[in-house]
Amino acid sequence: MRFRTEQHLRRQRDFRSIREHGRRINCGAFTLWCLRRELPPEGSLPIVSSSQELKRLGVVASTAAVGHAVLRNRAKRRLREIFRRNQLIVPPGCDLLLSARTAATTWPIAELEGKFVEACQQLSSRMSI
Repeated sequence: MRFRTEQHLRRQRDFRSIREHGRRINCGAFTLWCLRRELPPEGSLPIVSSSQELKRLGVVASTAAVGHAVLRNRAKRRLREIFRRNQLIVPPGCDLLLSARTAATTWPIAELEGKFVEACQQLSSRMSI
């Protein structure tokens, strides 16, 4: 499944909102933050089911946490790929923020993917309650 343009989080206010109001899960090599988007109020714009089910992602890798530009870009690429492969298990209508750490560049991709899947399963169980 592709990682489409409309799935990219780009606005600073979206990143800030996820950090302030979202749930945080420490996954070792990265931190996953999740915030479920709220539905628009009744009578406003027509509701499009695909936009409610759309899962969006933002990836952050700071110099202090990861290192120089090559390492930051590698960490972000790896985390985006993990999201792309496993986006079907992310709860619908969620915005995710992945904050990379140094280990995101050195851990095997299978281990990173396992941590991501575990975190998504935790989110699904918490959000269904």
